[in-house]
Amino acid sequence: MDFSFTEEQSMLRDTVASYLADHYGFEARRAGIASEAGWRPEVWKAFAEDLGILGAAFSEDLGGLGGGAVDTLVLMEEFGKALVVEPYLGTVVIGGGFLEHGKPAGAAELIGKIISGEITLAFAWAEPQGRYNLRDLKTTARKDGSGYVLNGHKAVVIGAPWASHLIVTARTGGGQRDPEGVCVFLVEAGARGIVTRDYPTVDGHRASEVYFENVSLPGEALIGPEGAALPLIEQVVDEAIAATCAEACGVLRKLHEGTLEYARQRKQFGAPIASFQVLQHRMVDMFIQVEQAVSMTYMAHIKLDEPAAERAKAVSAAKVQIGRACRFVGQNAIQLHGGMGMTDEMAIGHYFKRATMIEGQFGSVDHHLRRYEALSFDGK
Repeated sequence: MDFSFTEEQSMLRDTVASYLADHYGFEARRAGIASEAGWRPEVWKAFAEDLGILGAAFSEDLGGLGGGAVDTLVLMEEFGKALVVEPYLGTVVIGGGFLEHGKPAGAAELIGKIISGEITLAFAWAEPQGRYNLRDLKTTARKDGSGYVLNGHKAVVIGAPWASHLIVTARTGGGQRDPEGVCVFLVEAGARGIVTRDYPTVDGHRASEVYFENVSLPGEALIGPEGAALPLIEQVVDEAIAATCAEACGVLRKLHEGTLEYARQRKQFGAPIASFQVLQHRMVDMFIQVEQAVSMTYMAHIKLDEPAAERAKAVSAAKVQIGRACRFVGQNAIQLHGGMGMTDEMAIGHYFKRATMIEGQFGSVDHHLRRYEALSFDGK
């Protein structure tokens, strides 16, 4: 199978890599995440206006550049290499995915605002009891005339402190874990009745605990079919997992490259530690894990347009390999650097923290192994 990129995709990669090298160095990132805001809105503006990459994956009919999942892969891998914290995943991949696939009222206008950088979105799906289960929901949306009243609690909503809108999953019917009765809503982050508790995450991002207390929503806030949105949610989350895997590939490459560079410089017994055979074997094992992760991620992106079961199997398989690689490569990178690898002043520790977070994002290795097994033997 051909995994080569088109000329346009290669140019996109080079353009983004060049911008990030000039404007998103390690020290600039450290200053950004340490600031009160926790991100740099001027970078987001540059993504929209100078680079035009917020529209790369959207169709030309929606004002985008006519790319697709592979364009997202290219961007996310470069974001991983630079440890970008700006909310591309939540806004473009997840928010744009729900608007493009769900086609709610005003979707084209909202996608236009995503492309122009006017709005940012965060995905409020996880609940304290949920354990990665997309349909395990206590948050409810009660019908009220032509609209809804939203109540519940969403945990660890990544990017919520920066979001103008939230994508919220809730129940209009059924039991807590039933596939029926699941809905998705687009909610303005400043709506009356929303209470948030914001905090930084270990990898430099920002997140919130979000509480909905009798939040009134108009009928047009509904995305997709009422009570039957679970397939839509699964599709968008699979796309988000694939994009996160692409980001992880960038992180893993930097972990491996940084460890190689350090091993060539660090000397013991008068020789670089890179010359020690046992450490050479260790770094080869790291390289193999990275390459396997990259291959599985590319395959997952190619299969995003396949039927739901095949798409989900490919995505879960990729996430399993990514999770294993993040742990193996990350831990070995820190071990070969020694204790200094975990200091805030060294980039390798920041890559390790991001790899550790990605390992559990949208499901752990065990979760996706169980999901793959269930999909493989369903109906057999």
